[in-house]
Amino acid sequence: MPDARSGAGSPRAGRLLRRLLGGAAALLVLMMLFVLPWWTLFASGVHWPVPVLVTGTVVFAAWLVSFPFLMTAGHGRRRADRAARVADTTLGMVWVLFTWSALGGLVHLVLIGTGVGGTGPARAVAVAVAVVSAGLLAWGHHEAMRVPRVKRLDVHLPRLGGGLDGTRVVLLADTHYGPIDRVRWSTRVAEAVNALDADVVVHAGDIADGTPAQRREQSAPLGTVRSRLAKVYVTGNHEYFAEPQGWLDRMAELGWEPLHNRHVVVERGGDRLVLAGVDDLTAESSGLVGHRANLLGALAGTDPEQPVLLVAHQPKYVEQAAAAGIDLQVSGHTHGGQIWPFNFLVRIDQPVVHGLSRHGERTRLYTSRGTGFWGPPFRVFAPSEITLLTLRPGDGPAASERSADAV
Repeated sequence: MPDARSGAGSPRAGRLLRRLLGGAAALLVLMMLFVLPWWTLFASGVHWPVPVLVTGTVVFAAWLVSFPFLMTAGHGRRRADRAARVADTTLGMVWVLFTWSALGGLVHLVLIGTGVGGTGPARAVAVAVAVVSAGLLAWGHHEAMRVPRVKRLDVHLPRLGGGLDGTRVVLLADTHYGPIDRVRWSTRVAEAVNALDADVVVHAGDIADGTPAQRREQSAPLGTVRSRLAKVYVTGNHEYFAEPQGWLDRMAELGWEPLHNRHVVVERGGDRLVLAGVDDLTAESSGLVGHRANLLGALAGTDPEQPVLLVAHQPKYVEQAAAAGIDLQVSGHTHGGQIWPFNFLVRIDQPVVHGLSRHGERTRLYTSRGTGFWGPPFRVFAPSEITLLTLRPGDGPAASERSADAV
């Protein structure tokens, strides 16, 4: 039995052990992310001239050593945007290099297994990994920084009244205003939304990384967004890293309806649609009074015969939505994976990565790939989107996708 006076087995010792184990795991992951690309490009039998080997080694060593300090400075208490930009870009670059180094390593092993080894094939694999990674990073950066294309879908809801046929719902999600100043991008996104002549505009959370004061200029163009019936917003998990109530207040200041576990009802052609919203699933762990995902509270006082469009940041909330008989849930959070093959990891945590899906007898879920990006300014095989959902009554197909227009 441990001696209580020694502190062994105490909560403090347990927390210390968890921190040590967590730190060791993080260090191991970092070593893998940086060492595998270095090995593939400079040490896997390529036999580059010594100056090339030394230069590559110094660059990767500097990356590895500086990365945790930059990440801490950029996303810790200091919130230094310059450090965050470098750290986030480094993370994206290393992730792409790691992915294609792993694939290149498999190709190299196959070549060795078939008797095609030596310096020549090793160099060919290294060059191919470097060229493919550079190309994907250049293209991925362009994809991340451009104004998203519009994705258009017709969504059939059996309980939708005929007067609401053709209701145009524009969905934004995961704008992630952050360390990279995107005021101009934000303005162009607002212009693109206004060009869609929406009845309802939805922002499904993760509006920014940082406080409302930090991201005031980037969020300001949201105040120019127009809609006929309503503009509604819910918190995402990233609001709970900063000031969630501040973001609810900021969106109200910009003319949006914050659906903080509440609803509004819109009417068109004599028929009504309930727009309900819940806090993000992480809200309860924030410790903030009144912040948690509360679907019962959001629906309190609604007519059970009226169709409901629920805004919930994370797709996995659809389990509760389906149990409550919600007609349509719209979500973001996944970014479609953002940088391939991260989409496979997202799928472990979420029921879908992107697109329209059906859950239970009634409930449809639309998951956006997101309008902006988080962290690394890259999108690889996961394009951003502004989504136009046109609501249709009746038991038609779950959705019919039409052509996406470039903005």
